[in-house]
Amino acid sequence: MKKKKWILVVVILIGIAIFGYNYLYKSHRDISSEEASFSITVAVLSSDFKQDENAANAKYLDKTISVSGVVTEIDSIANAIIIDEVLSASFEVKPNVVVQKNEKITIKGRFIGYDELLEELKMDQVTIIK
Repeated sequence: MKKKKWILVVVILIGIAIFGYNYLYKSHRDISSEEASFSITVAVLSSDFKQDENAANAKYLDKTISVSGVVTEIDSIANAIIIDEVLSASFEVKPNVVVQKNEKITIKGRFIGYDELLEELKMDQVTIIK
């Protein structure tokens, strides 16, 4: 009878360990294959944050969104672009599409935050849609 209890305890501990490992080390999100929750312009996104930052954070933060605007700066060293002078978008992998300054572009990525002091929006894991 004692042997059965020990076996049960060991099985439960192994189950807890497997669950804990899977919880802590869950797989990385593939933003490029996710469907965008919102499809908006940089102007609308910026306006939402200027009107009510808390509501905008609840709506957009850590979500996959599609954003349109005009490229105002290209940072090839940081592998990033600035859109409409307020959205900083960083690529995980260098895009295979050539991006030019003053080009209208639509990107999809994960929205990671708003810097109130600099009034700058930030996205990462960005891919170019068009």
